[in-house]
Amino acid sequence: MYKLDLPVDYKEAAAIERRRAMEEERKSRIFNAKVRQIGVDKQALDQQIFDRKQMEDYERRIHEAFAADALRNDRIASMLEKRQEHDIRALNQAIDEFRALHQQPSLRREWDLYDPDALKKDKPARVHDDDPRCGVSSIQKFEGEDLNSKARKKFQNEQARFWHEAQMQEKNQAKQNQDEADRLYDLKQKELDQRAIELQQAEEQCKKAINMANAAYNDALNNEQKERERLKRQQEEDDKMTEIANHVFGDLFTENPAVAQSAFGAHRVIASRWKGMSPQQLEEIRKQQEKQRAENERLRQEEELRNREYERQASANARAAELVEREMARRRREIEKAQADENRRLAQEQKARIDFLNREVYTNPPTAAYFMQFNKTTR
Repeated sequence: MYKLDLPVDYKEAAAIERRRAMEEERKSRIFNAKVRQIGVDKQALDQQIFDRKQMEDYERRIHEAFAADALRNDRIASMLEKRQEHDIRALNQAIDEFRALHQQPSLRREWDLYDPDALKKDKPARVHDDDPRCGVSSIQKFEGEDLNSKARKKFQNEQARFWHEAQMQEKNQAKQNQDEADRLYDLKQKELDQRAIELQQAEEQCKKAINMANAAYNDALNNEQKERERLKRQQEEDDKMTEIANHVFGDLFTENPAVAQSAFGAHRVIASRWKGMSPQQLEEIRKQQEKQRAENERLRQEEELRNREYERQASANARAAELVEREMARRRREIEKAQADENRRLAQEQKARIDFLNREVYTNPPTAAYFMQFNKTTR
């Protein structure tokens, strides 16, 4: 007794279904001539090409964005660099003006050492006998005498105090200038940062203005081009009218013989202005023309004789060629006739061989059922 209500093995059924699907997929690959000849997964290749194009497009957009950002940064950096150069030039100009106003050579302590007008300002070598500048050789004062020591020491002290105060003032002024320069530099940095932000914010607004300016500029260029073309046409018309007037009233149409005289001699003329020849020259030219006509007539007769000889030879060659062509045509007809006889003989032999094969050899031809048993499976 057989047990017919056996439980279904889902694992085995799934394996059978998987093998059946694999077999169908294999049939679709093997029996599809296009896929079999290409030998690759065209759909996967198309998907790879599509993904590659998307990736290249994405990379191109990234590069364009980076390039635009780099151009914008370059423009901002160029503007900042130009502004910094302008500020440096202004600062150097202010320094030069300060030096020209407050640091002149005549205000220096050492000016008396290299003053070009020192000799003009200097006192004479001796004013009187009690001149304190006189030395030992002047016999105006002796060694050890210093009657003006107190005044001299007081003057030296005052001078030292003045120099010290001047140095302190210069030091304080230098410190104040440095502090002011640092403060201005910090302010300038803050201003540059603020200006960069303002430039970045104003860039979008500038685009609209630039587009409007470009449109207006293009319109102006168009109008200017039209105006130039109109002026050019007007100038060309004026030039043409001027040229016509020059030709009409010039020496060419009026045939002024004096303009043809050359400066290199009476026997020479200017070819562009020459209007004609003398009767003697015309008679000489007619004689030369008559000689040329006689020579041309002689050459024409010789050419006619040569042409007649060429025609005679050509006629003889044509007759010989016609005879050769007739002989070749006769031989061609004989060859074609022999070839036709040979083709009829070969056709009869081939027909007899086919009749023999169909009657004696191919006695059991295959039917359609014989060919239907192939290509049923991929194994």
